[in-house]
This record gives sequence, structure tokens and C-alpha cells, in this order.
Amino acid sequence: MNQIMRYVGIILVLLGVLVLALYYFNALSGNGALGTAAVLMVVGMLSHIILNKIFQED
Repeated sequence: MNQIMRYVGIILVLLGVLVLALYYFNALSGNGALGTAAVLMVVGMLSHIILNKIFQED
């Protein structure tokens, strides 16, 4: 379970990139998509840093 928790941040960042790609290719429009992508990427980066510090292997 600890191995999976270490990658939650990366998965959130990749979801943010996916939303940006959908916005770029005009599948999504509006500022809501950009805001969602920004929130996913920031939360993903922060959770990646925090969870890696908590679940680091010694």
C-alpha cells in the first residue's frame, strides 16, 4: 500500500496534463478546465512531496 501512496501525486499531475491536452485540442473550453488542471497539478506536486517524505524507504 505504501508503494501505491507514493505515486498518487504523480497520477494527479498526469490527470492535470490530460485536462490541459483536452483543452488544447478543443475538447474542453472555458476557464473551468484551466482552473481544474491548475488545481490538479499543484495538489499533485504538493502531495508527491509530502507523501514521499512520509512513506520514504529507509
